[in-house]
Amino acid sequence: QVQLVESGGGLVQPGGSLRLSCAASGTIFRINDMGWYRQAPGKQRELVASIASDGSTNYAGSVKGRFTISRDNAKNTVILQMDSLKPEDTAVFYCKAAIRVYHYSSNRDFWGQGTQVTVSS
Repeated sequence: QVQLVESGGGLVQPGGSLRLSCAASGTIFRINDMGWYRQAPGKQRELVASIASDGSTNYAGSVKGRFTISRDNAKNTVILQMDSLKPEDTAVFYCKAAIRVYHYSSNRDFWGQGTQVTVSS
């Protein structure tokens, strides 16, 4: 059983910073792509940032230059550092990881439970 557990959400003023963390645990052979998505009220879930196992990254245009994604492969963890936060960043943030559970398994997507980020004065 694989679990992704997120932490670090909360309330922050515009211009502030938050750091989200997501740790994968359970039976894991290999973790490939990891990423963060967000869903604002009344909107579709969207990709915020992703990072491949080789460290290459991809960002949504709206967060480029403000957010930084990183990973610690030894700890099966992905981090999202969010700076210069704006009210429009308010959303539930979800972690996703593409994981091979066993050496003979194909990739399967696992999701965290979500963490609320609210940017407001």
